[in-house]
Amino acid sequence: FKKDPLSRYLIYWRGKLPVTSDTRDRMCWVNKNHPLVLNYKDSSIFLGLDENVPIFSTNISQWTPLNYDSEAAKAFFDQKTYNHPEMPERSHFAELRGFMTKISAKEAEMAVIARGMHAWHENNSFCPKCGQSTIKTNAGWQRSCTHCKTQHFPRTDPVVIMLVKNGNNILLGRSHGWPEKMYSCLAGFMEPGETIEAAVMREVYEETSIKVKNVKYLTTQPWPFPSSLMIGCVAEASSTKISVDPKEIEHAIWISREDMLEVFSGSSDSIYPARKGSIAHFLIKKWLVGEIK
Repeated sequence: FKKDPLSRYLIYWRGKLPVTSDTRDRMCWVNKNHPLVLNYKDSSIFLGLDENVPIFSTNISQWTPLNYDSEAAKAFFDQKTYNHPEMPERSHFAELRGFMTKISAKEAEMAVIARGMHAWHENNSFCPKCGQSTIKTNAGWQRSCTHCKTQHFPRTDPVVIMLVKNGNNILLGRSHGWPEKMYSCLAGFMEPGETIEAAVMREVYEETSIKVKNVKYLTTQPWPFPSSLMIGCVAEASSTKISVDPKEIEHAIWISREDMLEVFSGSSDSIYPARKGSIAHFLIKKWLVGEIK
């Protein structure tokens, strides 16, 4: 596939991906002869085929721009953008969460795969079994230990995220380090041997002391920050008194449909909801319009 003259490459840099500068509604692609592809060819991974055209992604995270802001990179959402001198004019590297609702569904899928796969490679340079180095194999979809020969494959961590209802209200929480006033649906990683329903009940109770019942699965979303599969659910609260565990989250609230409508319409800034494009935003919106009873 790499020899195909039509093959396209998506350049990845430190969690960011390239988009057009003006509208951010299109990804910026390069061909197989682009200098960055040639200079970092060992980092390239195969993403798949798009109408029989091979799609790859190349990691240039070794590059450090002169204006790199290391503090901004630690933020929950890094709004800084960067231009590489060898990238096409009027393009820049930006945080995927800032533009994923503007690009096409097909490009969003490729972007999610690229970000998740590169993050996996960056975090698995050494074998968890023997501690020796691993190498990229199978077009980037596998890593093999150079010592014990154990084969490692990309992992996905299941996370339950739930819209908890109580009459005309829903339960929202905020984690430590989130932007001020930002609230979202409660969520947490599943544990070994746990069902989806049990994970929902456990996470809600651990974080807020609220007991829930009638857990129902709704939908899923791949979330490459760095490698989660978000499992969207709805549940009914059987208790209402919130008691937050500060080791789990910072704060939690009950918010009414009327107040949430004002937040979504922009007429209230009492809280900031989950970003568009996230499953949390999707769940809340479906509840607001009556599609989640």
